[in-house]
Amino acid sequence: MPDAADDRTAPGQREARVLERIESFRRRRPRLTDEVVTLAHGAGGKASAALIDAVFLDAFAAERDGPQPDAATLVLDSGERLAFTTDSFVVKPHHFPGGSIGDLAVNGTVNDLAVSGARPLWLAAAFVLEEGFAVAEVRAIAADMAVAAATAGVTIVTGDTKVVERGAADGAYVTTTGIGLIPPERRLGPEHVRAGDVVLVSGTIGDHGMAVMLARGDLALEADIRSDSAALGGLVDALFAAAPSTRWLRDPTRGGVGTVANELAHDTDLAIVLDEALLPIDAAVAGACDLLGIDPLYVANEGKLLAVVAPDEADAALAALRADPLGSAAARIGEVAADPAGIVVLRTTFGGTRIVDMLVGDPLPRIC
Repeated sequence: MPDAADDRTAPGQREARVLERIESFRRRRPRLTDEVVTLAHGAGGKASAALIDAVFLDAFAAERDGPQPDAATLVLDSGERLAFTTDSFVVKPHHFPGGSIGDLAVNGTVNDLAVSGARPLWLAAAFVLEEGFAVAEVRAIAADMAVAAATAGVTIVTGDTKVVERGAADGAYVTTTGIGLIPPERRLGPEHVRAGDVVLVSGTIGDHGMAVMLARGDLALEADIRSDSAALGGLVDALFAAAPSTRWLRDPTRGGVGTVANELAHDTDLAIVLDEALLPIDAAVAGACDLLGIDPLYVANEGKLLAVVAPDEADAALAALRADPLGSAAARIGEVAADPAGIVVLRTTFGGTRIVDMLVGDPLPRIC
């Protein structure tokens, strides 16, 4: 609690103290202190970042300090650029309102390519199946993948299957790897983001995470919430056609909009200022989050994108997103500012502001 001396602090001293706290917050970097892996390490937030930084980047990466995008960009001798990505899917249950592990495995990898600026082309699929898992379920997963691939305009060209002992897996896990071609005119990355740029989201946030959570039946809640699982390649094409100077794209999956915005703030050393009143949130999702004490900013989507666009292209970009069924609820939710550098700030509906940190812990495990 503040003492009397704090109450009498001069305004200039209070401002300096606030700035010092912001600077301390900005400089914080997740550190791996755990001795065993926990579910939080798979949630896409601080624990995930710490594990990736301390273990995987340490082992594999030549450059550890740069951005970690959803797909690697590979430059061929011809000068063409490929996007290359891989992802594993362990969602529970395998089927949920609006989707399944099958279409999620396709859409998730397709979207990682699309928000890297690529036009997705080919996928590989690997399956880990548990002894005793019904063949009919395997057929259903494969059928969902085939439909999703056809819808996204990609081809599944190779794969692998392994079977493990009963009890060693949760029925089925799916890993997909994708390759796409990046058109030469598309240049995305945090290095292109400038103060004054506009932040857009292509639709309501938190749909997928809450749909999966409620589908498990562990909570005494019923709500008409469906996953937004969908392939975003066409939506990205429409966005670039309307706003060719688009600066940066991500799909807010694990960790949600809040965590992805923090990654952008960290990579640019700029402020991301979001407006709570402008965030598009379905009423059922907002109600479920409120009852569970979960901030929708940290709940995953699987069919939405977050975009930073130039201010003079913002209106055209928003119109292009809204013209597509997958972006009909698109909204302008904030802007990029110079200060406070490296911080995500939310303007609340009460007229104040608060800092939005990266996701801590794992309120919704096994959602993708």
